[in-house]
Amino acid sequence: MFHVVLYHPEIPPNTGNIMRLCANTDTALHLVHPLGFVLEDHLLRRAGLDYREWADVNEHETFDDFLAAAAPRRLLAFTRNACHLHTEPSYRAGDALLFGPESDGLPDEILTRLEITDQLRIPMVARSRSLNLSNAVAIALYEALRQNGFPSLLGEGR
Repeated sequence: MFHVVLYHPEIPPNTGNIMRLCANTDTALHLVHPLGFVLEDHLLRRAGLDYREWADVNEHETFDDFLAAAAPRRLLAFTRNACHLHTEPSYRAGDALLFGPESDGLPDEILTRLEITDQLRIPMVARSRSLNLSNAVAIALYEALRQNGFPSLLGEGR
C-alpha cells in the first residue's frame, strides 16, 4: 500500500477527489493540519461522494505526528522546482507521496527535512505554474501503482 500525504490542503473539492482516488486504489490518505476546511464540508462530501466510508483517512496535527504514525518507507516530495521527474524513482509499497497546499506548494522547512528521500516534479510547459492538486496526485499515484503491477486493482474487466 502507498500513502498520499496532503500537507495543509486548502480546497475541499480537491481533497474530496483525492479521497475518492485513495478509496479506489487502496491507498492511505494522510491530512496534515491545519486544513483549509472542515472534513464535514459539503463540497468535500460532494467531491468524495460516498467514498468517505471506504477511504483510509488519517489526520495528523503536525508533520512530525504524520512521520511517527505512518513511518513511511520513503518520503517523496512533489514540487515544481525538483530536478527529477515523477517517473524516475522505482516506487515501492510503503512509500509516501507528499504534496503541498494548492496556493504555494511545500514550504522550504518541509522540503529540507532529512526524511525527504527525493523531490520530484511532473513535467509541464514552462509557462505553467502548477497542475490541479487532485490531478497531480492521480498522475503520481498511478505511476507508482503501474510500476507495481496495479496491486489488487485488476479484478474487474480482466
